[in-house]
Amino acid sequence: MALKIDKVTAKKLYPNVPEWYQKEMVTEFGEEFFKEEGYESIKTFDDACRAIGTTEKEFNEKFSTLGLDIDTFNYEKIKVVAKSINNGWVPDWSNRNQYKYYPWFEVLSSGFGFSSTTYDYTAASTTVGSRLCFESSEQAKYAGTQFTAEYKQFLL
Repeated sequence: MALKIDKVTAKKLYPNVPEWYQKEMVTEFGEEFFKEEGYESIKTFDDACRAIGTTEKEFNEKFSTLGLDIDTFNYEKIKVVAKSINNGWVPDWSNRNQYKYYPWFEVLSSGFGFSSTTYDYTAASTTVGSRLCFESSEQAKYAGTQFTAEYKQFLL
């Protein structure tokens, strides 16, 4: 039986479908496709793409012809990285008790980083896009150190 389902949808549905359908999915996409691994196994951008059910080649085909600036292109890449490392976790912005983490960088005169200073009597600010948050401090640190080149192209 040939399944009429794309890879991204299959990856999302796999844990919640009956066992007989999981077997059909494995037949269609292969056992390795559904193998669950920790976020530490995501070492390259292609690994991040594969974790969410696509490939770096497919990503590049989708975004390379749009004429995006390098920072916008790398924002899209970092969204893929965050989604893959979070493995289904989505920040709940209505829950003030749920911690959300992001990599922190410093911009130094001789190298890459990120820092910010703001002072005002009353102020509202945001420091990172919600799609770039992580569930744990460890995940944020991992993303920032493993994907420094992508963050650098996005931030600078």
